[in-house]
Amino acid sequence: MASEALRLAAAALLWALAGALAQAAGHSARSGLAAAALALAGLAAAWPLARRRPAPPPAAEPPPPPPDRRLLTLLQAQLEHLPVAAWVQLDETTLQPLSNRARRLAAPGAVRDKEALYRLLRTATASGPLLLDTERGGERWQLQRQPLSLDGQAQVLLALVPLENELESESLLAWQQLVQVLTHEIMNSLTPIKSLSQTALMLLDEPDAGEELRTALDAIAHRADGLSRFVHTYRRVSQWPAPIMAPVDLRDFFLRLQQAVAPAWAARGGEASFELASPSLRLQADEGQLEQALLALLQNAEQATAGQAAPRLWVQARQGRGGRLQISVRDNGPGVPAGLERKIFLPFFCAREGGQGIGLTVVRQLVHGMGGRVRHVRPLEGGAAFVLSF
Repeated sequence: MASEALRLAAAALLWALAGALAQAAGHSARSGLAAAALALAGLAAAWPLARRRPAPPPAAEPPPPPPDRRLLTLLQAQLEHLPVAAWVQLDETTLQPLSNRARRLAAPGAVRDKEALYRLLRTATASGPLLLDTERGGERWQLQRQPLSLDGQAQVLLALVPLENELESESLLAWQQLVQVLTHEIMNSLTPIKSLSQTALMLLDEPDAGEELRTALDAIAHRADGLSRFVHTYRRVSQWPAPIMAPVDLRDFFLRLQQAVAPAWAARGGEASFELASPSLRLQADEGQLEQALLALLQNAEQATAGQAAPRLWVQARQGRGGRLQISVRDNGPGVPAGLERKIFLPFFCAREGGQGIGLTVVRQLVHGMGGRVRHVRPLEGGAAFVLSF
């Protein structure tokens, strides 16, 4: 840009001198030649500028494409038919319903107090379960709360997911299964007691039936003791003490477990391995109850691999997704029979002949009391695996 300005200034100066010389010279040939030479010099200085094409003006940005009205209508219809009650909170007082379920929940015949519902939604600071007072009675819902920012404006998405029907169905199924198990166990004891009692009554009328009467009464006492043990076991399962939470160093914890169970596996020609993804893993739990839960799983694994020539046990601890700590117990036994996956945690249900059926019930209760979960998974390698998540 500076060189172009200098060329233009030099050309202008040469042309001005040529003009002035031409006016002052009159008809002098020599002065005319000098003026012509100056004019040519000015033309030579300006010639590169004359050849340069002006830069084209910047192209205007294309206008934004028009919104797809059909797609927008489709999204609005899908949002309207969400199976949850959804709102967007624009400020401290404004709640805008996003779904038909949200409008129906606030309409007459649903919640008893619409303003109480909106006040509850506006003041909620975290996701969690809620109990709503509706015309059908108290109903349990799950609140999901998601803050976000759109076009620089802070908003909060609120969604209420109904839980009552699902929880009632699960609770009813659990009670039905539990009643079936309890009925089976109780009838196993009451049926022989009834039969033996009738036999004892008949023996009372026989003068020489003292020994047989004693045998019948002993059998009744034995079955009564069995029923008493069953009730005591049920009471123990249902009344476990509250956990005392404290940090647990899993490295030392696994070392103690390995020293306790590994010799028995080695004596059977097998192996029990304990692995930590990191030696610094720690867990907030009740150490005694955690040990009780894992020992129950290890005993199940030992019984499941009783018929294996080379029984194997793997106990692993690692950090899972979301920072959750997971402890898995896996064996190379036959695994849980297909179709029984949901029943194995029921009290007194046992797929193994002669088992009490309380081990996994105790495990689930202990782990749940410490804020964790236990689930059964079917490994690709075969066998059975149970995963504790905290």
